[in-house]
Amino acid sequence: MRTSLSMTDQQRDAGRPYRLASLAREALIAEAELTPKPGLVDRRGSGAHHDLSLCLMRQSAIAIEPYFAAMASLSQGQDLDCDLRAQLAAIGRDAERAMYQATRGSNAHKGAIWILGLLAAAAIRVASENAREITAVAGAIARLPDRALPKLITHGDMVRYRYGASGARVEASSNFPHVLNCGLPMLRDRRARKFPEEVCRLDALLSLMADLDDTCVLYRGGAEALRVVKSGAQAVLDAGGYGNANGRQRMRELDRELIARHVSPGGSADLLAATIFLDALECQSEVSKDQSEEEVRDGAA
Repeated sequence: MRTSLSMTDQQRDAGRPYRLASLAREALIAEAELTPKPGLVDRRGSGAHHDLSLCLMRQSAIAIEPYFAAMASLSQGQDLDCDLRAQLAAIGRDAERAMYQATRGSNAHKGAIWILGLLAAAAIRVASENAREITAVAGAIARLPDRALPKLITHGDMVRYRYGASGARVEASSNFPHVLNCGLPMLRDRRARKFPEEVCRLDALLSLMADLDDTCVLYRGGAEALRVVKSGAQAVLDAGGYGNANGRQRMRELDRELIARHVSPGGSADLLAATIFLDALECQSEVSKDQSEEEVRDGAA
């Protein structure tokens, strides 16, 4: 039995936090650049947002990358306990401050910092890079109490109290069921059918939107807006998805409706980034860039 690591193993282990952080950044930028997304920032414009742009989303992803590496590095050599949970949360709050500085006060990735930070901290502990194993460890970390949790009421808290929606905390503590049961299966189903990668990702996003009680949607537009998001996303999928002409027409209609309502499915977007991140880990690949040039040129959703 080997009792010590070779130099190659040591170099690989030392580099893993930075590889995970790089993949997290790539996943965030890939989600932002994916076009066309209903109500969300993409390469056509700001969607339903007034304080965000694609440039700011990219700047935010770059600014928070080092904090993902710090979370993974911390988790690599520490017991899975409340001390780890508290230290990860402290790094996450530092990442939020870096995000706000990079975006001049706009919330580009607060939810994604929590989600991808947990996944990076979990992935460093799982040798196989298997999505189900990673999300199980991430859930175990999320279920630990954060002793330093600020006594502030967030938008997610307000939505949870009013509508009973679970939000990102419960999604994480439940081992990311929407990523495992909606995002990844749809991404890989469409890929197996030989659709372009941007279509695979758009349909993965729609599958998340159709099932998730998105607290970003609830906060902005209430229960009626959530009904519009869920039913509209399902209508696109029922019409064959974005790879089908009827599906593209339904997507245009949904995009116009969400922009008119000033509603953005940001929670689903964060989970799409998590889906892209875990898919790249399992496939042991980099994150490919979006190639949907036609939709950018004509400005249509």
